[in-house]
Amino acid sequence: MAKNIREKAAARKENRDRRPKAIAKYIRISSRKVRIVIDLIRGKQVDEALAILQFTPKAAAPEVAKVLSSAIANAENNPPYLHRDNLYVAEAYANQGPTLKRFMPRAKGSASPILKRSSHITVILDEKKED
Repeated sequence: MAKNIREKAAARKENRDRRPKAIAKYIRISSRKVRIVIDLIRGKQVDEALAILQFTPKAAAPEVAKVLSSAIANAENNPPYLHRDNLYVAEAYANQGPTLKRFMPRAKGSASPILKRSSHITVILDEKKED
């Protein structure tokens, strides 16, 4: 039994995605709003993506910029050490996180639900191929 577990663990480690990435969890912005900002930077060079985020007037832009900066730092400081000039945003996505359910009092003693949504933001970088 232990041999099978070791083999499976070795296979998972071998097939693991080795691209640098960063994840921010439980960000208190709806994933739908974050996706608007993420679509602006997908496929861009990292410095260009940071410049775009700096001048984007959306609430999610600073949060996505933090995640992107963290992914850049991971790429530069963790093996295999990648150079910043060759990096681009290969994948970026925002998944839905847990929703806080609250209620607001309304007329005639009733109540309306308020859904405070959160999201998990993931940015994966890759090195551009030299032709």
